[in-house]
Amino acid sequence: MSDEARLIYLPLGGAGEVGMNAYVYGYGKPGKERLILVDLGVTFPDMDTTPGVDLIFPDISWLIERADRLEAIVITHGHEDHIGALGHFWNDLRVPVYCRKFTGNLAARKMDEHGADPEQICVVGAWPEVTEAGPFRIGFLPVSHSIPESSGLVIDTPAGRIVHTGDFKLDGAPGVGEPFDAELWHSVAGDGVRALVCDSTNIFVETPGRSESTLSDNIRALVASSKGMVISTTFASNVARVKTLAEAGRDAGRSVCLLGRAMQRMVAAAIETGVLTDFPTMINHEEAEQLPREHVMLIVTGSQGERRAATAQFSRGKYLGLELAAGDTFLFSSKTIPGNERAVLKILNAFSERGVDVVDDNYGLYHVSGHANRPDLEAVHDLMRPRMLIPMHGEHRMLRRHAEAGEAKGIASMVAVNGTMLDLTGDRPVVVDRIETGRVYLDGTRKIGALGGVVRDRIRMALNGLVMLNVIFDEKDEPLGDPWAEIRGLAEKGRTGTALVEMIETETAEFMARAGAKVLRDDEKLETSLRRVVRQVAVEEIGKKPEVTVVISRLA
Repeated sequence: MSDEARLIYLPLGGAGEVGMNAYVYGYGKPGKERLILVDLGVTFPDMDTTPGVDLIFPDISWLIERADRLEAIVITHGHEDHIGALGHFWNDLRVPVYCRKFTGNLAARKMDEHGADPEQICVVGAWPEVTEAGPFRIGFLPVSHSIPESSGLVIDTPAGRIVHTGDFKLDGAPGVGEPFDAELWHSVAGDGVRALVCDSTNIFVETPGRSESTLSDNIRALVASSKGMVISTTFASNVARVKTLAEAGRDAGRSVCLLGRAMQRMVAAAIETGVLTDFPTMINHEEAEQLPREHVMLIVTGSQGERRAATAQFSRGKYLGLELAAGDTFLFSSKTIPGNERAVLKILNAFSERGVDVVDDNYGLYHVSGHANRPDLEAVHDLMRPRMLIPMHGEHRMLRRHAEAGEAKGIASMVAVNGTMLDLTGDRPVVVDRIETGRVYLDGTRKIGALGGVVRDRIRMALNGLVMLNVIFDEKDEPLGDPWAEIRGLAEKGRTGTALVEMIETETAEFMARAGAKVLRDDEKLETSLRRVVRQVAVEEIGKKPEVTVVISRLA
């Protein structure tokens, strides 16, 4: 291994998946590099693969073990998949956190909520202002996205300049937040860009992206033509969309009410930090309840079918005293994220049963993406003229297609999924190490490893049911009565028509009657044997192989 200083890139989350972003850059001699972490986000669980889990984090064990070499955490913007894990892990890393004002407002709240020090949030200005962190000089390059004050990063190192795009789109009129400034980005490229580390989310979309401003007329027309109450949902962080919806309601002569803590928190943060001005006057839910339906517009959380959010609660009945009725209009001004289709479809059908007219975005009239499409990505390649391209923020197929697009333009490109350490010092990226990465679950108030077995056991119980068998021995290691069983999630009667519990208790009692003293005195052997008997009965009677817990109690 060479002892010369090198520039490394190591994704710990967000490369090979959408969400859970965490990217490490380092400069120095191998094994002694000074490090920065770009973003620290979450992804969200689902009932099929992670039942009961609250949040999913990247496994940053590698970085925690090297926290003494970490100079800073840098946050590109305030979406949960980039900022959501910050408060949960800051106490493990304990370095300054740099971000812009709006993101800083959100970050400070997260730090405070989880017992981390909000004073460690360092608010910085936009490029050309720079922040020094060890061997790095970092500038926040304004970019348009679906949340205010998103930034790409200019990361200057002794080995050259890296541009980390963050999430972005080419939008000259985003409504709220800064437009994409091609001249500014071009000026950054003037001194040469060693590596462009670039968003890959929409690489498969072959048409140029559309501006947020193109939605206003369609939304206004829909709201103005609706007869009953109008309700709309969108991503709470898309402050520009929330403003467009609110203005459409106001201009149609309706009083506008925001419902859902996330929505209210985002709008409040945007107003506090000055990125949102001239927002229509709001009413509260008590006032909305007193007005005629045709004079009200609600803007609510829950565009992805989240069970506890306002949209889902409306689909089940009342929310804060308000209820949807036949003739009302519900607008989904959002895209359903893959994996959420079932939850959203359930809500759509519930609204339909109530006679509510549901409008979604199947035709692109009421939503635009916050990510650059392929023609826009290629335009940025041309604008920046990097020596090498590293696709990030995307599933493997997205990263691969993006790398192919770069190679087609003569740019040295490489797919680096989570755990792949690249050396960016030479003319092409080179893989120099593979780090074990994975996921960490927030389960209640505890972080647990994805391979720890907790969630796996939960899934097994959900799929197969549970039998608990209790056995008691007296002081002489003689059975004190017969075993007794309890079942959960299993049919009560089997194919013979006999109660399953009765069958289990009979068969296990017979086993113990013929078992030798050696087996009865050995808890491990007895537990294994009883578990086998229970499963055999269950398979024969109901065709299931349940999880079995055997509780052996011995009186002293």
